[in-house]
Amino acid sequence: MKVLFCGDVVGKPGLLALQTLLPKLIGRHAIDLVVANGENVAQGSGVTPELAEALLAAEVNLITSGNHIWSKREILPYLDAHPDKLLRPANYPPGTPGKGAAIVKTPSGRKLGVVNVEGRVFMKNLEDPFRVGMAEIEKLRKETPCILVDVHCDATSEKNALGCYFDGKVSAVVGTHTHVQTADERILPGGTAFLTDAGMCGPLDSVIGVRKELVIERFLTQRNTRFETAKGLVYLQGCVIDIDDATGKARSIERVREKLPDT
Repeated sequence: MKVLFCGDVVGKPGLLALQTLLPKLIGRHAIDLVVANGENVAQGSGVTPELAEALLAAEVNLITSGNHIWSKREILPYLDAHPDKLLRPANYPPGTPGKGAAIVKTPSGRKLGVVNVEGRVFMKNLEDPFRVGMAEIEKLRKETPCILVDVHCDATSEKNALGCYFDGKVSAVVGTHTHVQTADERILPGGTAFLTDAGMCGPLDSVIGVRKELVIERFLTQRNTRFETAKGLVYLQGCVIDIDDATGKARSIERVREKLPDT
């Protein structure tokens, strides 16, 4: 099974990158399933039901998220109604709308389990992503050995620790949230593919997707400034993971960095 994981989709430019580039990437790499982190698709923060459906229409099979999933209140009923389409991090308190894990199937019925957890270093004081994540993994392993985990964390050390903790139990652990693609893709000793951060699908001539002059102004003045999604040079970033269906172990992981034409 080949899975394409797309980093944080930022605003309209990121959505356009997926709509334009996914068909070509799916064909080139013989992709079976596409998973994308969509928590920033709504003008850089949050996701609406309409934009979630737009991502799914662009051949994304399952959307993961993170701390910005709550930015648009209209997404709350959608989370409960479509837990097989859009995940929120699993380690939010009981009673939180939505779910943090799901199984997505290929047209032929092959199964991929997906778990979404959020880190705690420099972020919210949530439930333990290590223990909650492992509990979700153990549930999924009853149905399939092929499992991908989106670790939505600020600290690279926490992402690496989660990768090592889940090694041998899942097919892949891929980090999101920082929007900066790392170059440390590898197969861990237990057979788990790992990448500290998948990067982002969005405008590269920016500060993590935001107009650079607005971010610089905030740093210089220490005052809140209204952030806007940047324009210009746009890339789709992520990774392709080749998984052995029988064992769930990863055969390979390859970074993806594809430029949107005419940007």
